[in-house]
Amino acid sequence: MAAPSTAVVWFRRDLRVRDQPTFLAAKERADRALALFVLDPTLLEPAGPRRTAFLFRCLRALDEDLGGRLLVVKGDPAEVVPRIAAAVGAGSVHVAADFGPYGRRRDEAVEKALGDVELVRSGSPYLTEPGTITKSDGDPYKVFTPFSREWTKRIRDAEPADTDAKTLTWMDPSDKDGGPRAVKVPDDPKLDAELPDAGEKAAHEQWEAFVDEHLTDYDDTRDRPDKPGTSRMSVHLKYGTVHPRTLLADARGDGQGATSYRNELCFRDFYGHVLWWFPRSARENFDPKFDRIPLDSGKEADEKFAAWQEGRTGFPAIDAAMRQLQGEAWMHNRMRMAVASFLVKDLHLPWWRGARHFMELLVDGDLASNQHGWQWAAGTGTDAAPYFRVFNPVTQGERFDPQGDYVRRWVPELADVPGKKVHQPWKLPDPPSGYPGPIVDHKAERQEALDRFNAL
Repeated sequence: MAAPSTAVVWFRRDLRVRDQPTFLAAKERADRALALFVLDPTLLEPAGPRRTAFLFRCLRALDEDLGGRLLVVKGDPAEVVPRIAAAVGAGSVHVAADFGPYGRRRDEAVEKALGDVELVRSGSPYLTEPGTITKSDGDPYKVFTPFSREWTKRIRDAEPADTDAKTLTWMDPSDKDGGPRAVKVPDDPKLDAELPDAGEKAAHEQWEAFVDEHLTDYDDTRDRPDKPGTSRMSVHLKYGTVHPRTLLADARGDGQGATSYRNELCFRDFYGHVLWWFPRSARENFDPKFDRIPLDSGKEADEKFAAWQEGRTGFPAIDAAMRQLQGEAWMHNRMRMAVASFLVKDLHLPWWRGARHFMELLVDGDLASNQHGWQWAAGTGTDAAPYFRVFNPVTQGERFDPQGDYVRRWVPELADVPGKKVHQPWKLPDPPSGYPGPIVDHKAERQEALDRFNAL
């Protein structure tokens, strides 16, 4: 009787068992599979404690879903994956394709090191694989709207793959011999923020609650940080505890809420495509002409940056958002745009300083979405906000937090200021003690930003 054929399913940004094309590809080639996750120091070291803790929680949940059969090892994937494949006699290693700059280099190195063992890429973290949507001449789209029209055509037939933990027969990790030593998923690092629930079950519960309670009104409430109107699925998409196909399946309706939600999924794909075509845009201005814009530096600039980081700029909506980032490892998207505009246009500091701070603290920190969202706000990226668009930090608060509930929640110094007056506490007859005045004159700094842009 022939020995059973074996495959390795190498999990990365797809920490789930439902909607897993890799399972189906492995089933076509093998009788059984080894579930593997590699703790890669290159990715772990810069991740910070918040994303690291969430990752560890997702791994524990995935291991439970797989009946305790997830093998976790630590090391360079180009070294450990081939050794594990050889140890179990695997004929193929299955992954969801990675399209980030590091992920592409890593997978090429692993593929080379595997030799005769096939590295099979099935699916990706996106609805459309980066690099596959182009203009008729083969050039990439640099503007969102025409990209979205083609994207809409491509996703019409996108449906979740029919898989679960029983799709494959999973090997017990103890069955392997000669590969790298298994490690226990480390304990969570010490945290200074409250993280959302992790794992596939938590992702589906969060999504189903959003669909039932908020999807219909999403277009009306998505810009309101004082209301629970967003899906909070960004962190689950980051780790692949849910795939966007699953979200799309529930957001195919004709209502404005579903249409707006699909638009957000499209933006996520768009930025994935941009990063694939232009990997330098993760660190540099997409449009190099903006390299000539003067940026502030020195002690005073650093002091202003620290005030922005700590939520003590004297602009309540900005400070509330920055404190939400500190307390929840997450920030409402409308406020991400507002605080980014404030850093770049009011404080005249480089967008990449803010983007780096976000990546250190955001539990949903995603390179493509974060960096290009910042470039949009800075006016330096693809399809960027016009350079003359400068968010007013007061009117942003008054418009999207009209009763001041968001500010009062995150800025306790202003808890007793009623209604919209909370957005301009310096105008009160007796301003609350302990809260700073504005660190800049927005009107003057707006004009300074426009002058700098106009000089180009």
